[in-house]
Amino acid sequence: MDFFFEEAPDSKSNHNEGRDKDPRMLQVDNAEASLSRDDDVEENCSSIDISRRVQELVEKIHDRRTNDQKEIESFQQIIMDKVTEVCQQMKQDMYNVYEENSSEMQGKLLELTDVLETCTRLHTELLKASHVLASLQEGLTVSHTAEPITE
Repeated sequence: MDFFFEEAPDSKSNHNEGRDKDPRMLQVDNAEASLSRDDDVEENCSSIDISRRVQELVEKIHDRRTNDQKEIESFQQIIMDKVTEVCQQMKQDMYNVYEENSSEMQGKLLELTDVLETCTRLHTELLKASHVLASLQEGLTVSHTAEPITE
């Protein structure tokens, strides 16, 4: 391959001057500049894309945290409702037991009252019987001393 130069390049400035005049060379320079700009744009786009992606991820994390908080609050409310329900049921069961115990105690108290009344009546009868026996004994003692002994 032979290369023909119209002029021998003495310096870079001379070389660039010829280059600047050649339209093909301008196209090459423009293409190189365009590639360089594309690289800058790609880097800039990549940075923008990365920034945008990071922002999206941060927003997703924030949304997930918000959802987690809502779920925890919902779970807490469900638990509170369930605990309240169980406590109400326990209260009701407790009141039912109190009612049953009260009925049983009332029956036992009535039975005790009857027994105590019977005991009081029997005590009164025993006291009367004791007084009668004491009077009889006293009467026998008096009549025994009042009679002469005959032998």
